Amino acid sequence: MAKGSKGNGEGRERGGFKSSRHGKSSAAGPKAQQKLAAEEREKKGVQHTAHETSRFLKGQRIDPRRIDGKETVAELIDGTYLAYNAARLREACQLFTGKMLEPDVTVGLSITGALTPAGLGMSALIPLIEGGFVDWIISTGANLYHDTHFGLGLAMHRGNAQESDVVLREEGVVRIYDIFFDYDVLLSTDAFFRKIITGKEFQRAMSSAEFHNLAGKYVREREKALGIGQKSLLSAAYSAAVPIYTSSPGDSSIGMNIAALALDGNKLLLDPNRDVNETASIVLDAKRGGGKSGVMILGGGSPKNFMLQTEPQIQEVLGIDEKGHDFFLQITDARPDTGGLSGATPAEAVSWGKIDPDRLPDAVVCYLDSTVALPLLTSYAFARHQPRPLKRLFDRREAMMSKLREEYEKSSAQPAAIDHTDSKLPQHR
Repeated sequence: MAKGSKGNGEGRERGGFKSSRHGKSSAAGPKAQQKLAAEEREKKGVQHTAHETSRFLKGQRIDPRRIDGKETVAELIDGTYLAYNAARLREACQLFTGKMLEPDVTVGLSITGALTPAGLGMSALIPLIEGGFVDWIISTGANLYHDTHFGLGLAMHRGNAQESDVVLREEGVVRIYDIFFDYDVLLSTDAFFRKIITGKEFQRAMSSAEFHNLAGKYVREREKALGIGQKSLLSAAYSAAVPIYTSSPGDSSIGMNIAALALDGNKLLLDPNRDVNETASIVLDAKRGGGKSGVMILGGGSPKNFMLQTEPQIQEVLGIDEKGHDFFLQITDARPDTGGLSGATPAEAVSWGKIDPDRLPDAVVCYLDSTVALPLLTSYAFARHQPRPLKRLFDRREAMMSKLREEYEKSSAQPAAIDHTDSKLPQHR
């Protein structure tokens, strides 16, 4: 480039940046002039004026309420969670109560991480179910297995994560970080599942939602016999007809006990094909009924993908016209830059058809431990929104599946437009 040529820097000051488009001070402007102007304002007592016309300065001013111990959880979140992941949690709470809990929205919840052993099933998840704030669930099998301990009246205890695991093993104590429990809790829960699984109603193939509904019925009976109230998520979901699926049935002690009984000739089979189609039918039913689909993701992992893949199943695999979930709320500690699904952003999900691109502003990712965020979000939801009528989606599974089959048959009957008639597939670009 010739000496003195402006090239791509045309119109820029010496620092390499254009001066403020608003004619006011900016980090890109002439520093000496800006400094002198500021000093002159201060000398004259002229009040500083911000770039009122900048779209970047339209956000709420940072001016929090003073914390005095009299504020509610909702007031604390709205009034002091103003930046960083505190702000993301506030945005998540406001998205959940302001949009996702509208009557026409079907809310799906995915659960990973050891939440039920920490008591969050009783403190948060059961209230969300009973309040009509969660309509269907995908969970790890482990969360459902450890949830059952409470429904059977078995005890989990707070402990010290620094204790020797060798000593704990010798003492017959099992540890989930700082949660301790007797090894017999596992044996007793295994025995409960093996007993009910031998029942006649279990001797067939079924979706994991059917299995968890049946299991929840027996857990509820045990709770009543013990007189302990409703302690189990499985029990509460059974009572509210909230379907619970697990994306990996064999990856838990429940699945391990089912596998063990299969060696004895037990006929129970958890059918993943039914799970894939039933979950897709829930989302399609929400959309075709004139409503919306919202997802709340605690953690990530397989349940997150199983929740989000409902839209690719509808669009890509079944060939049914759809656009993606309408609302996306995730609480996670996973980073996006490692390429893992747990940290994948809603923007990335748009490229897969999982999230409606037109609804991307209604997507919030909060990088926070779920054991911190979930109780706060639950309290906020009950403070800011009235309970909703239960949708009882488990009772509507056949009707929703019929609708899915009908739309699939329509899409399959329409011949696809083919641009290439030779035997070679076109090269992917």
